[in-house]
Amino acid sequence: MPIQSIALGSVTIGPPSWRDSTVRSIQAAENLVRKTHPERWGSRRPTRPMSCNVVTFSQAHGDTVDKASNNEKSDTENPVWNNGTRPQTTGRMYRHTRFEAPFPPPSLQEQCAEVSVGLAFEYMRGVREVEAQLRRQVSKVSKEATKLERERGHLEKVLQSLKHDIQVNKWSVEGRTRRPASTELERDGADHLLECEKMELTELKRELESTLRNTLAQLQILGQSSRQLLECASERYRVLELLPHSGSLSRGASPSQALVKPDPAGPFTPNCMQVLKASLLAVQQSQKLREDIKQRITTTIARQRAAHRTVNDCLVKKIAETITLKQNLLVMSAATRQAIFRQQRKLNCISHSHNAALGPKNSGDLLSREKLNRPLVQIYHRHPGTQLLEASHLLQGSAVLRRCLQSSENELAKLQGSCQQLTENLNAKRAAAQVDSAVVRMRRQLVDQRAVPKILQQGLY
Repeated sequence: MPIQSIALGSVTIGPPSWRDSTVRSIQAAENLVRKTHPERWGSRRPTRPMSCNVVTFSQAHGDTVDKASNNEKSDTENPVWNNGTRPQTTGRMYRHTRFEAPFPPPSLQEQCAEVSVGLAFEYMRGVREVEAQLRRQVSKVSKEATKLERERGHLEKVLQSLKHDIQVNKWSVEGRTRRPASTELERDGADHLLECEKMELTELKRELESTLRNTLAQLQILGQSSRQLLECASERYRVLELLPHSGSLSRGASPSQALVKPDPAGPFTPNCMQVLKASLLAVQQSQKLREDIKQRITTTIARQRAAHRTVNDCLVKKIAETITLKQNLLVMSAATRQAIFRQQRKLNCISHSHNAALGPKNSGDLLSREKLNRPLVQIYHRHPGTQLLEASHLLQGSAVLRRCLQSSENELAKLQGSCQQLTENLNAKRAAAQVDSAVVRMRRQLVDQRAVPKILQQGLY
């Protein structure tokens, strides 16, 4: 009987136990190869794809030896196999996958150096952001300090003006004491307004001094904040020697997320955050204080001018009243002198009449018709009850003339005293008007030329 070839795919020769042990060995080797594949090392060189034409005999009922022979035949006919590349079979293919190895690759030192350099430069860039932010904040604080210093200068000038006004008020009070003490030193409305002006200026001076103290304290706070920012910026700058100084952040670019969350070991430390917050608060307080200073300076100048104008107007009104009284006194003094002259003439007439009524001092100077012992009168007196009234009338007329003379002398004395009083009062009013006018001129010359900036005097501040 001739030998006939039998298809191997339809025949199972080996026992199942022998087949299963072989399959388990192949699977174990496959798992080991997958775990120890060279591409897990991270190498980028091309590797040869691994294939296996192992038939999983756990599904061997559908796989035959005949398929294996067909696969071998196709392998011999595949031209790629002749070029040194294993052909793909119906078995499982190992895909080109990267995975890590359990031991470091040969380029570990270079990789670690690259990672370190990247971290260092990333940290430096973050530090440069923080340092630029600190520098910008220093610039803001410096500008705010300059503005506050300018406001402090204005405040000092206004305060100096207030002190000068207080001194002028003192000179005004002392100047008004040079008025005549007899009639013009009584307290009037001008003295009361001078006291009110002094109280007003003293209160304004006290308020400005308090504001000036707050300004000096705020300037110290800004200076301390600037120094702290510079210290933090200098400390941050210690790691920026290898970076270029012409970066975008140094030119005012917006900061990134590096300034959001502080990190003790990062670029933005809690100390930097604290210093930035303190500087922002100091700048806000300084801006609020500057607005308060502007408002206070405007109010102070308005109140200062109002007090000065009120006192000047009161003094001018007092001068006008004094001049009006002086004019009335002058008119009345002239009328009084006219009355004195008239009364003097009347007194002279009465005195002449009284002297004439008394007659001559020597009886030999009497005329015959004036003598009371003339013959006609003696003859008439021989009868009882025939007394003439000539003697009694002469006596009564002399008494009346004497009384008129005394009354006229008293009236003349009163007119002379009144005229003298009017003259003295007139001189006092003239001196008082001159003193008040000198005080007003002094106030206008000294107070209106205040050492205050023109922008403040014009009300444009």
